[in-house]
Amino acid sequence: MAELRHLVIVLGDQLDLDAAAFDGFDAAHDAVWMAEVAEESTHVWSSKPRTVMFLAAMRHFAQALRATGRALHYTRLEDDARHGNLQAQLHADIERLRPSGLVMTAPGDWRVLQAIKGVAQAHGLALDIREDRHFYGSVREFAAHARGRKSLRMEYFYREMRKRHGVLMQGAAGDQPEGGQWNFDADNREAFGASGPGAVPPRVVFEPDAITREVILLVEARFAAHPGHLDGFAWPVTREQALVALERFITERLPLFGRYQDAIWPGEPWLYHAHLAAALNLKLLRAREVVDAAVAAYRAGAAPLPSVEGFVRQIIGWREYVRGIYWTRMPVYAELNALDAHEDLPAWYWTGATEMACLRDAITQTLQHGYAHHIQRLMVTGLFALMYGVQPQQVHAWYLAVYVDAVEWVELPNTLGMSQYADGGLMASKPYVATGKYIQRMSPHCQGCRYDPAQRTGEQACPFTTLYWDFLMRHETALASNPRMALQVKNVARLDDAQKQAIRDRAATIRRGEVA
Repeated sequence: MAELRHLVIVLGDQLDLDAAAFDGFDAAHDAVWMAEVAEESTHVWSSKPRTVMFLAAMRHFAQALRATGRALHYTRLEDDARHGNLQAQLHADIERLRPSGLVMTAPGDWRVLQAIKGVAQAHGLALDIREDRHFYGSVREFAAHARGRKSLRMEYFYREMRKRHGVLMQGAAGDQPEGGQWNFDADNREAFGASGPGAVPPRVVFEPDAITREVILLVEARFAAHPGHLDGFAWPVTREQALVALERFITERLPLFGRYQDAIWPGEPWLYHAHLAAALNLKLLRAREVVDAAVAAYRAGAAPLPSVEGFVRQIIGWREYVRGIYWTRMPVYAELNALDAHEDLPAWYWTGATEMACLRDAITQTLQHGYAHHIQRLMVTGLFALMYGVQPQQVHAWYLAVYVDAVEWVELPNTLGMSQYADGGLMASKPYVATGKYIQRMSPHCQGCRYDPAQRTGEQACPFTTLYWDFLMRHETALASNPRMALQVKNVARLDDAQKQAIRDRAATIRRGEVA
């Protein structure tokens, strides 16, 4: 066998034929390495839809790689009996293939990076880690942005990114935001009327082909005890499918995306959201082409500026921002617990068996499809866990397990920082807490629920409302100095001792599992 110059490592979220790892690839001297390993589905209790998403996309990418003529060493899960994790599999394959060096695009998971570095060091091999071109900015650029700042806020980072890359900018110098303002949040918070969302465009469905069907059968057998359902699996698992999904979003959903991006409706999981995060995070789509498509729709008069700006902010703002937070703060960030929360995640998060209508709907939908939109994550499942006092690492493990788009660099800061305030305000300027009245305002869930969002104590009290007041009392001292929480905290002073004790007692009942 000819000497192998470079073994190019491709991970399950790096499925791009034009990735930096392939720069200078020589088919006569280099080869690609990919591996499906059980640990990636078991280090958190990965749901069946998430596991199928990754494995099906990997197998289709392997097919595309072979079609280019690149030599590929691919381990399927069925062949993984001896080596149950990425590190062990790579060790064994390096022993067999004897490459002179290793090449890879920068991974999205700190744990995986350390494992691969360890393998390279053990074999005395150089590891060439290349910039991930899927992002607008680099981690170094984010670190430069963050250096010397007393606090970090996405809004300022987002404005810098817009200016630097000329996205939705106007003026002679190209330094003014399109439409005269940087964001259109005030226009993007509408709820549906009493009649509901109306005729929402149907979800883009990709029927599983032979490769995906094979993966579905494998996952059903290998991970039978894992949560989730596969009877409706229809996510894009190839670049070609992802491009179709992008085009359909731009033409069918983007025009109303902004107006209703915070709205919730029972039994309507898809609404006007993009459903592109999984394809983006697996690198089946590129951030620039997604943003360019949205901006082009605005320029053509096919989508209003508030919708387009709101969508662009998610890609060029939040997505880039959380990546910077992750890679400049790990590994310490993963262990943060600023609110000293230590409750266990309620078991019904894995089943949806709760009488709280909003949570039942969000969790059931999540287990069925591996998907929930950002308000369901932040202000339903995340809000309840925050006010309940769940240990943030358990919340993180749940989010990483259940969503098809969950990769750690994006999921961890959004969960620990934005959702659970475990970083003490690095990601978000305040804890996102609210009573059940927020959910009542944004959806009709409360109409069919046994609990009343207007009540904080008693048998009919909404657990969200009870836990909101309990949260404010438990953290009153710490929150009093937060200018964005001051008015909420002042309301605690209006409660007498008997009212406070009744709230504490009801909250204790909820945490004992007597209310669900």
